[in-house]
Amino acid sequence: MPRVWRYALVLTRRRDTADDLSQNTALRALDRAAQYTPGTRLDAWVFTIAGSIWRNDLRAAAVRRGQGVVPVEDVDLADGRPDAETNILAREVLSLVTELPDAQRDAVFLVYVEGYSYLEAASILDIPVGTVMSRLAAGRRKINEAVKGKEAEG
Repeated sequence: MPRVWRYALVLTRRRDTADDLSQNTALRALDRAAQYTPGTRLDAWVFTIAGSIWRNDLRAAAVRRGQGVVPVEDVDLADGRPDAETNILAREVLSLVTELPDAQRDAVFLVYVEGYSYLEAASILDIPVGTVMSRLAAGRRKINEAVKGKEAEG
């Protein structure tokens, strides 16, 4: 559930909404457990459910979009952090990822943070693989520009 909540946070950008989305995702997954195909990735199936619920919520209530971005300092990263320097770097990267436009942010999160293949991310997001690749390239470009801008300042 921590990974589902983290994905929900990336989608929603709000802790309270992420809590609701992850809970709704768990409930829907339990209700539709018979639809899960054994031998496939359970986590990808659950992420697909979360994305579907979120897109449906956005269609039903557009006012949710853009209300209250979560400060990256408040985001709980995965356990097992080796040291403070790694933690600081992870927070900086997550901060840059959360600043990306929604479509790029979702693709970057699934592929680079969660480790899904391009094909798996395309399936979760219900888009073509080429679109995932395009969004990743654009996201990388924006992150690189942000890093170069910070290096020039510092």
